[in-house]
Amino acid sequence: MPNSSKRLVSEASLRVLVWASLVSEILIVVTGAAVRLTGSGLGCPTWPNCTEESLITVPEMGIHGVIEFTNRLLTFVLLLIAVLTFWFAFKLNGSRKLISTSVVLIGGIFLQAVVGGVSVLTKLNPWVVGLHFVISAGMIGVASLQLWRTYNPVITEFQPVEKRLSLGIASFGSIAILIGIAVTGSGPHAGDADTPRNGLDTELWQHFHSYPAYITLALAIYQLVLVRKRDVDGFASRLTFWLVVCAISQALVGVSQARLGLPVELVLIHLTLASIFCSLLTFQVLVYRKQHNG
Repeated sequence: MPNSSKRLVSEASLRVLVWASLVSEILIVVTGAAVRLTGSGLGCPTWPNCTEESLITVPEMGIHGVIEFTNRLLTFVLLLIAVLTFWFAFKLNGSRKLISTSVVLIGGIFLQAVVGGVSVLTKLNPWVVGLHFVISAGMIGVASLQLWRTYNPVITEFQPVEKRLSLGIASFGSIAILIGIAVTGSGPHAGDADTPRNGLDTELWQHFHSYPAYITLALAIYQLVLVRKRDVDGFASRLTFWLVVCAISQALVGVSQARLGLPVELVLIHLTLASIFCSLLTFQVLVYRKQHNG
């Protein structure tokens, strides 16, 4: 490999890419939420073109067309990052673990594009839009796993009860996310004025969403107490701390948005925190997955 290529394809560059992958996976969820919250879900009313005659947005589509088309363009940014990650991992060490996560992300990006297209063609069917977020949550998890594998941190020995708590946190946290997606499909922010909702009772299902979320928070606080007794500055302690902070923030924002009638700003914050929460759930499972010696 020429010296210039060696400087470009380096471990440092790979770390930048895996961080960019995780950040961009979260960012596209946030921008996708912005599309829906601004009523721009059908700013490009067809797919894969933006209009029947044009691949890109046209002036007649207005600001909604610009917002929706911009979100579509971000898909290519994610794809470029994933492809570069695959290439860098292959050229540097051929790590099958990093190569496999980048391949999964590449496949997931194409799947997301198709599901996004179906959501447009079905006029933003709330269940299809919900599936869109489920896939995004999974891809955030994969990007988090990829970051973990890149750094391969050394963790201190943990107790069996901590691993069981970790799995409980992941399970109840995932249930809370899935119910939250269903609740979103029943609320007022459909992405377009004419889009039907899924018919669920929003107020009732908000309660169903909150129960596993509060259980997750309680388990995480208990986990934090246990971990900090033995390892104040370790990965497990720090990750659990930020998981608790994120869960408390989610609870405060969730209660506030419900009582204030789901204002757009709070809903966007709630979805942003949910995306970060998906990553933290993944990390807190990984930190208890196996023991590392030395």
